[in-house]
Amino acid sequence: MKFKKIMLSIIAAMGIISFQVKAQDNMPDIKSWPEASQMAAKEMMDKYGKPNETTPHMLVWYNNGPWKKTTIYNVETKHIFPVDHTDVMEQVIDYKVPSNKFSDLAAYDGSVSVHRTDGEISAKCDFEGANFLALNLAHDVITGKKTVQAARDFYTKAIKEFVLDKKTSPYMKSFQFTVSKGGTGFTDKNSVSKEVLEKIKKVKMKMKMEMKEKM
Repeated sequence: MKFKKIMLSIIAAMGIISFQVKAQDNMPDIKSWPEASQMAAKEMMDKYGKPNETTPHMLVWYNNGPWKKTTIYNVETKHIFPVDHTDVMEQVIDYKVPSNKFSDLAAYDGSVSVHRTDGEISAKCDFEGANFLALNLAHDVITGKKTVQAARDFYTKAIKEFVLDKKTSPYMKSFQFTVSKGGTGFTDKNSVSKEVLEKIKKVKMKMKMEMKEKM
């Protein structure tokens, strides 16, 4: 039984290594992907190189430039703020968002998402400059530098000048604040008594042992 477990572990590890090599070396054929996804992929590969992970449906980079994670999807999400476009590229940073600012962020831009437990905030648009813009303005809303409406007006003006006048706002070039590197997560707190918590831990431990025995 022990020998069998060791062999299964080795085979599983070899499978993982094989998958990782394949993910890095073999790019999926993105010619059939939406045009916005193809353009976003070209932008990221020209700037940051090949993705760290690939699937038939997405490309993923980790720690590329100022970003904790960048994901390009082969599915478009329609978004008409501030003008018609599709969201295909989501970019993540570490950021501790106060819970009382969630509603303001939702009102400001629905393509800005917060993952409180992970301590992350992300923006999803069609090119990197728009994601910089979205998160810089999210920071302004969170810190009280701008109201929701002022942030939306700024976003609209910046995109209009970028498209029509070829002017790029500093908000679209880089982060205008210091980005955290970890330490932004929110573990919350237990809502049960210590006695119940201990019972739960024992049940979980028993389940783990039973699962190991079945392997």
